[in-house]
Amino acid sequence: MKLIRGLHNVPKGFHCALSIGNFDGVHLGHRHVIEQLIQQAKALNLPSVVMVFEPQPLEFFAPEQARPRLTRFHEKIRALEETDVDFVICVRFNAEFSQLAPQAFVQQVLIETLGVRYLVVGHDFRFGAKRLGDFDYLAQASQQNGFGLAQMDKFELDGERVSSTQIRRLLTEGDLESAQLRLGRPYTLSGIVSHGQKLGRTIGFPTANIRLRYKTPVQGVFAVKVILPDGRMLAGMANVGTRPTLGRHAQNLEVHIFDLDEDLYSQHIEVQFCQRLRDEQKFDGLEALVQQIQRDDFEAKQWFESDRITRLRK
Repeated sequence: MKLIRGLHNVPKGFHCALSIGNFDGVHLGHRHVIEQLIQQAKALNLPSVVMVFEPQPLEFFAPEQARPRLTRFHEKIRALEETDVDFVICVRFNAEFSQLAPQAFVQQVLIETLGVRYLVVGHDFRFGAKRLGDFDYLAQASQQNGFGLAQMDKFELDGERVSSTQIRRLLTEGDLESAQLRLGRPYTLSGIVSHGQKLGRTIGFPTANIRLRYKTPVQGVFAVKVILPDGRMLAGMANVGTRPTLGRHAQNLEVHIFDLDEDLYSQHIEVQFCQRLRDEQKFDGLEALVQQIQRDDFEAKQWFESDRITRLRK
């Protein structure tokens, strides 16, 4: 898969089969769409292309109303790399792009830049200035310009449509197992380990800290697995939140890795969420916080032990 950053980097004379969307989470529903896209692309002897936006449109227009992300950009790209799609085009969503009229979007982006021969979008897909473009408009444009058009088939699990909205709700409720089934993989957060207040090491629980630029659907304390740059997967526990006992801070991911005494600063780690332990809380002082962390440590280790026994019995 090749990543193209910006429409200006699309090669001259490009033609493709295309799908457009946020693809937040790259869940089973998205993968179902991508499989359809790839089949059509092969039938037409064209490259398959997924177009995504950064930031996502709602994050640009109303960041305070933006939904929590299931995947940050690099996590999304890594998930798309696991499919057989040929290209991902990341369009910078800014004021200029948002003001493109539907006619200009079709002519300049779809026809002249991407040379679209087949397009698949969601039934509620809107585009162009003031979201005036819709599927009916695309249907007319496809007839006028000679490209194929299809709506995304919905993908259901247990009688419910798999969607990013559904998975966000499950994660917010702490139902990691159901979310994982719909994602097709464990829910993860990843990033570069940065310097924090270094309080954890003074109380016996050193943490690797990752700053979270976007809102996440998970909050609280979790049993987690951590994948290090060298491929090792280690057990630990993590807190996602604002550390209210120590004064309100920006949202942060703090990970305590069991039985690890290494410097992870500036390294990229991946955190898989396994089991929700509790909500984030504000405690009456540091001593009460430490006592709760000790209980969290015990509960997380107990969960991993029970999980190991369960797997051995299967």
